[in-house]
Amino acid sequence: MSRIVAGAAGGQRIAVPANGVRPTSDRVREALFSLLEARGILEDATVLDLYAGSGALGLEALSRGALTATLVERDPRACGVIQTNARTTNLSGVLVRRASVTTFLRRPTDTVDLVFVDPPYAGTEDEVDAVLAALPPWLAAGALVVVERDSRSRTPTWPEALTPEPPRAYGETTLHLAGA
Repeated sequence: MSRIVAGAAGGQRIAVPANGVRPTSDRVREALFSLLEARGILEDATVLDLYAGSGALGLEALSRGALTATLVERDPRACGVIQTNARTTNLSGVLVRRASVTTFLRRPTDTVDLVFVDPPYAGTEDEVDAVLAALPPWLAAGALVVVERDSRSRTPTWPEALTPEPPRAYGETTLHLAGA
Protein backbone atom coordinates (compact mmCIF):
# COMPACT_ATOMS: atom_id res chain seq x y z
CA MET A 1 0.00 0.00 0.00
CA SER A 2 0.98 3.57 -0.65
CA ARG A 3 -0.85 6.82 0.02
CA ILE A 4 -1.61 10.22 -1.43
CA VAL A 5 0.66 12.56 0.53
CA ALA A 6 -1.28 15.85 0.47
CA GLY A 7 -4.07 17.86 -1.10
CA ALA A 8 -7.75 17.01 -1.51
CA ALA A 9 -7.11 13.25 -1.18
CA GLY A 10 -4.20 13.59 1.25
CA GLY A 11 -3.70 10.61 3.54
CA GLN A 12 -5.87 8.24 1.49
CA ARG A 13 -4.31 4.85 0.87
CA ILE A 14 -3.91 3.60 -2.68
CA ALA A 15 -3.28 0.06 -3.86
CA VAL A 16 -0.11 -1.00 -5.66
CA PRO A 17 -0.14 -3.68 -8.38
CA ALA A 18 1.15 -7.03 -7.12
CA ASN A 19 4.29 -7.30 -9.23
CA GLY A 20 6.48 -5.33 -11.58
CA VAL A 21 5.71 -1.94 -10.01
CA ARG A 22 7.99 0.18 -7.85
CA PRO A 23 5.94 3.11 -6.55
CA THR A 24 7.68 6.39 -5.92
CA SER A 25 8.35 6.58 -2.18
CA ASP A 26 6.31 8.99 -0.06
CA ARG A 27 9.54 10.87 0.79
CA VAL A 28 10.48 11.43 -2.86
CA ARG A 29 6.89 12.32 -3.81
CA GLU A 30 6.71 14.84 -0.96
CA ALA A 31 9.97 16.50 -2.07
CA LEU A 32 8.94 16.53 -5.73
CA PHE A 33 5.47 17.92 -5.15
CA SER A 34 6.73 20.55 -2.71
CA LEU A 35 9.03 21.75 -5.50
CA LEU A 36 6.20 21.70 -8.06
CA GLU A 37 3.86 23.61 -5.74
CA ALA A 38 6.55 26.20 -4.97
CA ARG A 39 6.88 26.81 -8.72
CA GLY A 40 3.12 27.08 -9.18
CA ILE A 41 3.10 24.30 -11.76
CA LEU A 42 0.26 22.17 -10.40
CA GLU A 43 -2.73 24.54 -10.30
CA ASP A 44 -5.01 23.67 -13.25
CA ALA A 45 -2.18 21.74 -14.93
CA THR A 46 -2.63 19.11 -17.60
CA VAL A 47 -0.50 16.12 -16.58
CA LEU A 48 0.85 13.11 -18.47
CA ASP A 49 2.00 10.21 -16.24
CA LEU A 50 3.99 7.70 -18.29
CA TYR A 51 4.61 4.19 -16.87
CA ALA A 52 1.89 5.03 -14.35
CA GLY A 53 2.05 1.79 -12.30
CA SER A 54 -0.28 2.51 -9.36
CA GLY A 55 -1.09 6.00 -10.63
CA ALA A 56 0.49 7.59 -7.54
CA LEU A 57 2.19 10.49 -9.35
CA GLY A 58 -0.78 11.46 -11.51
CA LEU A 59 -3.23 11.08 -8.62
CA GLU A 60 -0.97 13.13 -6.33
CA ALA A 61 -0.92 15.89 -8.97
CA LEU A 62 -4.74 15.86 -9.16
CA SER A 63 -5.00 15.89 -5.37
CA ARG A 64 -2.85 19.03 -5.32
CA GLY A 65 -4.75 20.99 -7.96
CA ALA A 66 -4.02 19.62 -11.43
CA LEU A 67 -7.00 19.77 -13.79
CA THR A 68 -6.47 16.50 -15.65
CA ALA A 69 -4.05 13.58 -15.60
CA THR A 70 -3.62 11.02 -18.37
CA LEU A 71 -2.06 7.89 -16.89
CA VAL A 72 -0.40 5.59 -19.42
CA GLU A 73 0.32 1.99 -18.43
CA ARG A 74 0.61 -1.12 -20.60
CA ASP A 75 -0.18 -3.75 -17.95
CA PRO A 76 -3.95 -4.42 -17.82
CA ARG A 77 -3.85 -5.40 -14.13
CA ALA A 78 -2.05 -2.18 -13.26
CA CYS A 79 -4.66 -0.21 -15.26
CA GLY A 80 -7.36 -1.86 -13.15
CA VAL A 81 -5.53 -0.85 -9.96
CA ILE A 82 -5.21 2.74 -11.24
CA GLN A 83 -8.95 2.88 -11.96
CA THR A 84 -9.70 1.52 -8.48
CA ASN A 85 -7.36 4.09 -6.95
CA ALA A 86 -9.04 6.89 -8.89
CA ARG A 87 -12.45 5.80 -7.55
CA THR A 88 -11.10 5.35 -4.00
CA THR A 89 -9.59 8.84 -3.92
CA ASN A 90 -12.68 10.37 -5.57
CA LEU A 91 -10.47 12.53 -7.78
CA SER A 92 -11.88 13.78 -11.07
CA GLY A 93 -9.93 14.38 -14.25
CA VAL A 94 -8.33 10.92 -14.44
CA LEU A 95 -7.94 9.33 -17.87
CA VAL A 96 -6.33 5.86 -17.97
CA ARG A 97 -4.80 4.69 -21.25
CA ARG A 98 -3.68 1.08 -21.61
CA ALA A 99 -0.81 1.22 -24.08
CA SER A 100 2.95 1.03 -24.26
CA VAL A 101 4.45 4.46 -23.72
CA THR A 102 6.20 4.46 -27.10
CA THR A 103 2.98 3.59 -28.92
CA PHE A 104 0.98 6.20 -27.00
CA LEU A 105 3.50 8.98 -27.73
CA ARG A 106 3.32 8.42 -31.51
CA ARG A 107 0.04 10.34 -31.75
CA PRO A 108 0.22 13.67 -29.91
CA THR A 109 -3.15 15.09 -28.97
CA ASP A 110 -3.27 18.13 -26.70
CA THR A 111 -0.22 19.67 -25.12
CA VAL A 112 0.54 19.11 -21.45
CA ASP A 113 2.09 21.19 -18.68
CA LEU A 114 3.76 18.42 -16.68
CA VAL A 115 5.10 14.99 -17.64
CA PHE A 116 6.21 12.23 -15.28
CA VAL A 117 8.49 9.59 -16.81
CA ASP A 118 8.94 6.83 -14.23
CA PRO A 119 9.90 3.62 -16.06
CA PRO A 120 10.91 0.42 -14.31
CA TYR A 121 14.46 0.78 -13.02
CA ALA A 122 15.35 -2.35 -15.02
CA GLY A 123 14.55 -0.47 -18.24
CA THR A 124 17.46 0.79 -20.29
CA GLU A 125 18.65 4.36 -20.51
CA ASP A 126 18.21 4.14 -24.29
CA GLU A 127 14.47 3.52 -23.77
CA VAL A 128 14.25 6.59 -21.55
CA ASP A 129 16.13 8.67 -24.13
CA ALA A 130 13.72 7.52 -26.88
CA VAL A 131 10.72 8.53 -24.76
CA LEU A 132 12.26 11.94 -24.06
CA ALA A 133 12.96 12.44 -27.77
CA ALA A 134 9.26 11.79 -28.52
CA LEU A 135 7.96 14.31 -25.94
CA PRO A 136 8.47 17.78 -27.50
CA PRO A 137 5.25 17.76 -29.61
CA TRP A 138 3.30 17.04 -26.42
CA LEU A 139 4.74 19.92 -24.40
CA ALA A 140 3.09 23.29 -23.80
CA ALA A 141 5.31 26.34 -23.49
CA GLY A 142 6.91 26.27 -20.06
CA ALA A 143 6.12 22.57 -19.50
CA LEU A 144 8.21 20.55 -17.07
CA VAL A 145 9.38 16.95 -17.55
CA VAL A 146 10.33 14.86 -14.50
CA VAL A 147 12.26 11.61 -14.95
CA GLU A 148 12.67 9.26 -12.00
CA ARG A 149 15.58 6.82 -12.16
CA ASP A 150 17.75 4.66 -9.97
CA SER A 151 20.64 6.77 -8.64
CA ARG A 152 23.11 4.40 -10.37
CA SER A 153 21.62 5.18 -13.80
CA ARG A 154 23.23 7.74 -16.06
CA THR A 155 21.68 11.15 -16.63
CA PRO A 156 19.13 11.02 -19.46
CA THR A 157 19.96 12.50 -22.84
CA TRP A 158 17.60 15.44 -23.22
CA PRO A 159 16.34 16.62 -26.62
CA GLU A 160 17.24 20.17 -27.64
CA ALA A 161 13.71 21.37 -26.89
CA LEU A 162 14.27 20.73 -23.15
CA THR A 163 16.59 22.56 -20.78
CA PRO A 164 17.82 20.26 -17.99
CA GLU A 165 18.25 21.24 -14.36
CA PRO A 166 20.76 19.71 -11.95
CA PRO A 167 19.60 16.26 -10.78
CA ARG A 168 18.13 15.81 -7.31
CA ALA A 169 19.13 12.64 -5.44
CA TYR A 170 17.06 11.03 -2.67
CA GLY A 171 18.90 7.89 -1.57
CA GLU A 172 18.45 5.24 -4.31
CA THR A 173 16.27 7.58 -6.40
CA THR A 174 17.32 10.51 -8.57
CA LEU A 175 14.91 13.00 -10.13
CA HIS A 176 15.95 14.60 -13.40
CA LEU A 177 13.96 17.70 -14.41
CA ALA A 178 13.93 19.70 -17.63
CA GLY A 179 11.80 22.59 -18.84
CA ALA A 180 10.39 23.22 -22.30
